[in-house]
Amino acid sequence: MDNAILNFYSKFPILNVSRETCFDFESLISMIKEKNNQINIISKKTVETDEIRERHIVDSAQIIDFIDLNTNTTSDLGTGGGMPGLVIAIVMKKLKNSLKINLYEKSYHKCVFLRDVSKKLNLNTKIIQKDIFKVKGIETGTVMSRAFKPMPVILDLVNQNFKKFNNIILFMGESGKKILSETLKTWDLDYEEKKSITNNDSFIINIKKIKKKKL
Repeated sequence: MDNAILNFYSKFPILNVSRETCFDFESLISMIKEKNNQINIISKKTVETDEIRERHIVDSAQIIDFIDLNTNTTSDLGTGGGMPGLVIAIVMKKLKNSLKINLYEKSYHKCVFLRDVSKKLNLNTKIIQKDIFKVKGIETGTVMSRAFKPMPVILDLVNQNFKKFNNIILFMGESGKKILSETLKTWDLDYEEKKSITNNDSFIINIKKIKKKKL
């Protein structure tokens, strides 16, 4: 592997990425680029540049400290091309953790891609080709979602469809503060924030408890 690539990942000590993990990240990137010629995994503009490493791989991996490692499963809602689910599954290999990553995605073609990557990289995942809004009584540890639905929609979904969960991790963009402020008008949340390491205007929110306000 090119030393420049290893040096790039080493710029983010919070990830503590091993050489083997870097190899898997690069394999994932290669498979994304190849599949992107057939279906839209990520934007064509991003896939043609090295921006994919920071914008998608590192951005996804940075939530690792919020993942509940003491449960059997973590659920990625509307995973699309596997961010953050596949990236977290790759990190789990280094940690030698038995946590299974459940990837919910209703697109048949994207699920084929998710299965291909999981098999090639020997990832502990379960690909669930279903509309997550129609799945009831879900039990899991961490719930995570990136670029899927707005925050209030995710909270309603978890509140209605999940029987048990320990925490919810959401990626908040440049308008995240405004969205959070509006959301707090209708939801009581026990949460913490962490500044994104890939974008100064973005942050990660880790929600421990949710309760819909009676208005």
